[in-house]
Amino acid sequence: MVNIAVVGTGNWGRNLVRNFAALGALYAVCDTDPEALQRMRRQYPTARCHADCDALLADAAVDAVAVATPAESHFAVARQVLLAGRHVFVEKPLAMNVADAEALECLARERGVQLMVGHILLYHPAIIKIREVIDSGELGKLHYIYSNRLNLGKFRTEENILWSFAPHDISAVLYLLDEMPAAVAAHGGNFLNADIADVTLSVLSFKSGVQGHLFVSWLHPFKEQKLILVGDKKMITFDDTVENEKLLIHDKGVEWINRRPVPRDKARRVIEVDAVEPLRRECAHFIECVRKQARPKTDGRHGVAVLRILAACQASLENNGGSMAISAAQAEAYFHHDTAHIAATARIGADTKIWHFSHVMDGARIGARCRIGQNVVISPGAVVGNNVKIQNNVSVYDGVVLEDDVFCGPSMVFTNVVNPRSHIPRRDEFKATLVRQGATIGANATVVCGHTIGRFAFVAAGAVVTRDVPDYALVMGNPGRRVGWMCACGMRLEFENGRGVCATCGQAYRLEAGRVAPKT
Repeated sequence: MVNIAVVGTGNWGRNLVRNFAALGALYAVCDTDPEALQRMRRQYPTARCHADCDALLADAAVDAVAVATPAESHFAVARQVLLAGRHVFVEKPLAMNVADAEALECLARERGVQLMVGHILLYHPAIIKIREVIDSGELGKLHYIYSNRLNLGKFRTEENILWSFAPHDISAVLYLLDEMPAAVAAHGGNFLNADIADVTLSVLSFKSGVQGHLFVSWLHPFKEQKLILVGDKKMITFDDTVENEKLLIHDKGVEWINRRPVPRDKARRVIEVDAVEPLRRECAHFIECVRKQARPKTDGRHGVAVLRILAACQASLENNGGSMAISAAQAEAYFHHDTAHIAATARIGADTKIWHFSHVMDGARIGARCRIGQNVVISPGAVVGNNVKIQNNVSVYDGVVLEDDVFCGPSMVFTNVVNPRSHIPRRDEFKATLVRQGATIGANATVVCGHTIGRFAFVAAGAVVTRDVPDYALVMGNPGRRVGWMCACGMRLEFENGRGVCATCGQAYRLEAGRVAPKT
């Protein structure tokens, strides 16, 4: 059980309270408004109510806090929660400037707690589906992303439209492209208040060639929330204001006939998306991250990246729309050594580190928080998940998929053809290799292509894998044979009457029909 407290029960805070209560995690609420607290007492009689954060944080039963106070107070409240050693969920924006956001992210790491930012679009089933379509290659090479977020809305006096509306779309663009812009330019108008922009159009330019146009306004006759992605093969549209057919793929584009561009306009296809409330999914994700001590999808680093772009757009606004470059350190959320070669179309997640003389080729995909050692090659079509460690002198070939948390030891070998000949091309005969979540492959081991290594399996140093490896199996020798079972924590398991318990972490397992699974 995770006990969540919500600070701030205004318009959006009430939505957080409702969702955490529905998920069985609401423990307390905090608001300086007595009437708001009284309303919470009536609606959620089992929740504890506090009028200030000091009293709330004095309660040792509070595991985590969701902050839904006005934007200008996010930094102060989140900092207070982090200093108290609690996990924190902060509604967007994380802070009102980059320095404060970086300070919160650093503090969370120092205290060993989770910091999550409420960028809700990344939990919308339509946005998740769009990312899947992009990754599948159906759209082809992306050219443009258009986003309109318009309304005759609630006018603000603390933050302009850029800081109020644009964080949603910036966050989504970063998620969909896995890339920081190299430069931004923003134009806007102040019509209701001389000091606050009511309408802005921001242009984001990326090294990959993609350009993003973000139009936000609270001076619009009707509500509009649209996202359009244009590729060289197809296009996709997402309209969050319609009841049906929210997500469509359009077989539209331009074909070159007789060296002239000719529009192609064929059928459209509706993509069904789950009806789950994005905020419910977001709240459930935060609970799970607290429970498992896992890094959130929209963590502090993501929140800082969004703020960097917002700050650059704001600077452009104040400079009459001048282009603002984002430095290489900001544009690349990952690190690579100067001797490493990274192809322009490779997709690399945040906080990944790539070391000396490694080569990430065109089309390769690497997730977040990976560690790629020296002299590593990631080929086109290879997929590397999150938190993967690949030690020195490893080649990950086309067709190899490494799921999250995989470990590849020094000089281990993947193959991609079972019968190679130098004089016979066999690219059409490549066989796929799948390494499932949490598996370990030891130093100098060899994995013959066309096989699957199961979840949390352990291939010993020097072993040769010539067949599928079951989940949690310990494989040794040449050819590799299962000689035992391993816990997810990396310790050997012993079973009696089909039951086993890890002596190190205490996780229980069951062994049935030659298969091991954790006992819940």
